[in-house]
Amino acid sequence: MSARSFIRSGQTARDPVHHPLFARYYARVSVAAETRFGMGGVRDRLLAGLSGRVIEIGAGNGLNFARYPRTVAEVVAIEPERLLRQSAVEAALRCEVPVDVVPGAAEALPVKSEAFDAVVLSLVLCSVRDVPRALAEVRRVLRRGGEVRFFEHGRGGGRAMALTQRALDRTVWPYLNGGCHLARDPVAALRDAGFELGPYRSLSMPEKGPSLPTSYCVLGTAWRPEAVSETRAS
Repeated sequence: MSARSFIRSGQTARDPVHHPLFARYYARVSVAAETRFGMGGVRDRLLAGLSGRVIEIGAGNGLNFARYPRTVAEVVAIEPERLLRQSAVEAALRCEVPVDVVPGAAEALPVKSEAFDAVVLSLVLCSVRDVPRALAEVRRVLRRGGEVRFFEHGRGGGRAMALTQRALDRTVWPYLNGGCHLARDPVAALRDAGFELGPYRSLSMPEKGPSLPTSYCVLGTAWRPEAVSETRAS
């Protein structure tokens, strides 16, 4: 079955995000971070054991694609920023697993409900405009009992670091970094959205060296509840 069968018919996704300068900067820095900061190994752990049909939200320049295991039947990769999406398309062409790169926003995914066995969230919740709405969309497109794999950065450190993160969020950081926010709490957001949290662990990126406002990361798993009577997140 083609990945295009998951796309809502008659829906044309526009570019909801336009950060060309940040996109160029991110494309360079993210590739260097694969080895320098150990991000490649984190991506391997994030995706290990996945199978079936997967949707990746905020795919960026496609650095996850080559690391999907062969047990994955196909990936629909959502990326709203045009320049990053073009890089993701090029990365998809080099993959053994079929990857279909699609424009769209996390808050209004252009795909059918309950069409996927797993959702991958990789450094994306920091930059979405409306986290509860985005996670409500994750619930919608994920089948009951389906799995969420997440690797996110957010709130961390002591009081001084927390104050620094909040101050940066209120001033220059989102404007210079594609809408990124430093002080969000991805684990709490997933819990509030009604997901059942599985194992997760805190990471520091990079693992060695001084702690930066972006250093506090979490890697883990969550599930959409099996029960038909599950309460929808508001």
